[in-house]
Amino acid sequence: MILTLVAMLSMTTAFAEDENTNAVANVEAYKIDVNMNKLSDALNLDENQKAAVENIHRVFSTEMVYAAQYGNTNRDEMVKNAIKTDVKRMSRVLNATQMKKYLMLLNVTINNRGLNK
Repeated sequence: MILTLVAMLSMTTAFAEDENTNAVANVEAYKIDVNMNKLSDALNLDENQKAAVENIHRVFSTEMVYAAQYGNTNRDEMVKNAIKTDVKRMSRVLNATQMKKYLMLLNVTINNRGLNK
C-alpha cells in the first residue's frame, strides 16, 4: 500500500513538472526579442527608420507577451492581430525591398517558434 502511494505521488509530481515546463516553454515562444543593431544592418535602415522600427517592434513584443497569457482560442486571434498590426506599421516605415526582407525574417521567426498555426 505504501509503495503504491509513493508510486502515485512520484507519477503526479513528474506529470506536474512536465505541465509547468510546457507552460513556460509556451510563454517563452511568445517573447520575441530582436537585436535591433543586427536587424538594422540586415534591413539597411537609416537612423529615422531604426528608431521607428524599434518602437514598432517594442509594441509588437508587448502584444505577443500579452497574448501568451490568454487561452488558446483568444491567444491565436491575438497573435494574428499582433502580426497583422506589426506588418501594417512596418510597411509605413520600410521601402519595398526592406519590407520583403522583414517579412521573410518575421515569417522564419514565427515558424521557428511554432506560432504559425
